[in-house]
Amino acid sequence: MNANSVTSDADLIGRIASGDRLAMQVLFSRHHVRVYRFVVRLIGNETVAEDLISEVFLDVWRQADRFEGRSAVSTWILAIARFKALSAMRRRSEEALDDHAAAALEDPADDPEIAVQKKDKGDVLRMCLQSLSPEHREIIDLVYYHERSVEDAAAIVGIPENTVKTRMFYARKKLGELLKAAGVERGWP
Repeated sequence: MNANSVTSDADLIGRIASGDRLAMQVLFSRHHVRVYRFVVRLIGNETVAEDLISEVFLDVWRQADRFEGRSAVSTWILAIARFKALSAMRRRSEEALDDHAAAALEDPADDPEIAVQKKDKGDVLRMCLQSLSPEHREIIDLVYYHERSVEDAAAIVGIPENTVKTRMFYARKKLGELLKAAGVERGWP
């Protein structure tokens, strides 16, 4: 198999199920950045995210023969990544706040104007996204950053499509409020 040929993800999974290491390398190169970004936004720790990506793709290697094709391969991979990230978050929930999380907390002494002066709008948006609940943050991440459909997001998260729509509505509303409070007048598009 030529790594530059256009082979579908489903074909790659079939080859991986047969033990084809090159197919695994191609699948990894196609999806590892997207999966890493998804995981790091969920858990907020780059080092842990890097470790989890290894676990995700090891599971893909081990479970390729069980892929049933009920969803896109990328949806299946993101669902594995989500499960790994949530498990890691549960393990970390008993730990004290790490430096990254503490740095994301807003200083109550800062008014919105000072907060905007301290950070550019991208930093403000990232801070506001981190302020959302994990459930809302993952829906925003899947739909807006990973451009997943409501149906795909529902499959990845394992909830009904209407729940995805509801979470998206409340997440956008909350994000708009947070951005406005931070001095960014234009909310979520």
